[in-house]
Amino acid sequence: MRLSVLEGWQFSWRVAIIVVSLGGVVGGGPFCLSYAGRQAVLPRREKEFFGGRLAPFVGVAAAVKSADKEITGAFLATLARVMSGVSVRWVDCEPDTCQRVYFANHTSHLDALVLWSALPRRVRNLTRPVAAKDYWDRGMVRRYIATVFDALLIDRKNIKVHSNPVNMLLEAIGQTHSLIVFPEGGRNTSEEMQDFKSGLYYLCKKRPDLEAVPTYIDNMNRILPRGEYLPVPLLTCITFGPPLWLEEGETKHMFLSRAKAAIEALKERDN
Repeated sequence: MRLSVLEGWQFSWRVAIIVVSLGGVVGGGPFCLSYAGRQAVLPRREKEFFGGRLAPFVGVAAAVKSADKEITGAFLATLARVMSGVSVRWVDCEPDTCQRVYFANHTSHLDALVLWSALPRRVRNLTRPVAAKDYWDRGMVRRYIATVFDALLIDRKNIKVHSNPVNMLLEAIGQTHSLIVFPEGGRNTSEEMQDFKSGLYYLCKKRPDLEAVPTYIDNMNRILPRGEYLPVPLLTCITFGPPLWLEEGETKHMFLSRAKAAIEALKERDN
């Protein structure tokens, strides 16, 4: 069977992705295992024996793990940018390390990774994507990648009053980090965006100082179409718009409608 030039390129690209992914797990994954993690599986007697003799190396192991994660994260961000061919535009907004909630449309499992990689390094290091646990916690490769880009995994099927993810997210970011969220709640394959879930509203209500930055991601649904497992190299564009804040007296419906309209305005601008 003869392949066209495009088919051959796509096939070669997918093989490269598999090799790089396996290399990250086989090479980087075990290297990131901390002394404490290995010690946890040892019987008590071995713990006491190794604990006393290897304690001086714990600090070194932690430093190596941190450096390895930073290097792997930089490599993963570069790979995601190359893979998606992403171009970035900032409209009436500039990259900043202040606390923000980047909220975007959602069409692909790779949205969180590519959006995170599109941020400047100093911003990216302080930004945590919110992602679906049922996808990113499945399999060794995905789990390792989610750890590298410091994702906050949400169990979408088990959201209850006593396990409200909003409180967990606010606790996770503290007074330093920012978030990447997808208010539609799940991937959307249609041209029109779905109505936003209430999480974005409550994040901004509980933390009115957070800047809510509308973000439009274009063409990601073609790079990793629904049902596919490996990406196809195409070009995508990410546009960051002017920040929003929850206004005094603004209802949930009014705020979510305004937030959705902000992304739609960026979409119209791209077209």
